[in-house]
Amino acid sequence: MIIGVASGKGGTGKTTVAVGLATALAAHGGATLVDLDVEAPNAHLFFDLEPASQVKEHLPVPLVDEEICTRCGRCSDLCQFKAIAVLGQVIVVHDAMCHGCGGCWTICPEGAISQGQRELGQVSWGTTRDAPGLELVMGRLRVGEAMSPSLMRRVMDRVQGNGPIIIDAPPGTSCPLMTVAGFCDGILLVSEPTPFGLYDLRLALAALRPLGKPLAVLVNRAGLGDEGLFDFCQEEGLPILAEIPFDREVAQAYSQGGRLTSLRPDWEGMLLGVYTHFLRELVLESDVPVRAGAGR
Repeated sequence: MIIGVASGKGGTGKTTVAVGLATALAAHGGATLVDLDVEAPNAHLFFDLEPASQVKEHLPVPLVDEEICTRCGRCSDLCQFKAIAVLGQVIVVHDAMCHGCGGCWTICPEGAISQGQRELGQVSWGTTRDAPGLELVMGRLRVGEAMSPSLMRRVMDRVQGNGPIIIDAPPGTSCPLMTVAGFCDGILLVSEPTPFGLYDLRLALAALRPLGKPLAVLVNRAGLGDEGLFDFCQEEGLPILAEIPFDREVAQAYSQGGRLTSLRPDWEGMLLGVYTHFLRELVLESDVPVRAGAGR
């Protein structure tokens, strides 16, 4: 089962929860943590990693042989992103705008377009010394590259499926989040009880609910703000599975690379209960016992 941990905005504690959930599951049979926030990956900072395997990933882009090209314009008409264009007798290729679909070299009647490549970024994967049973897979987008969904798909290609898979999703509600949602069986939304947290939770729900996948909420920094977020979740039928209190000790431990399960061992049961909820939602009947959570 693949669970995505997402948020409508950055700074809600999404990575903290993803790391804690994956660590708790790893201690009970193994798990894989996938950091798909490829523009700013940071899940690896919480672990002592074994030397990781690493590979550069590329996207195919068009190379035009101008001596063969007849300037018919079929490639330009096909490309919705105008990565290739025929302007009179001039052929213009914008590699940075290419999505690598391959349509231009497929449709070219003269065979004048071949495949070049553009570097997307790096994918790395390995195990941890301090969290037995946990495999970490992550991507890092090349500086200046805009096609994060393409690299995210390459990262998922490297996932071997060591037990449950927890995805640390990129923040926001744009294309990267929707790419992650396509991989997931269920999505845990991390929010905070503030006006900003509620506003961005509304955006995330509007984007994700049409997909028809199980959604639930974990409230971070509980006690910080007001009851608006809790009222909204009740109105929308969004289950709140757990709360992490607004606590200086938690914030200090996070700033030093501490994990939730190390800070408060009793929270392991809370996090396993989050996974159990999605397991029951998806499987309907499960032999996995329901563990005590910290929900309202």
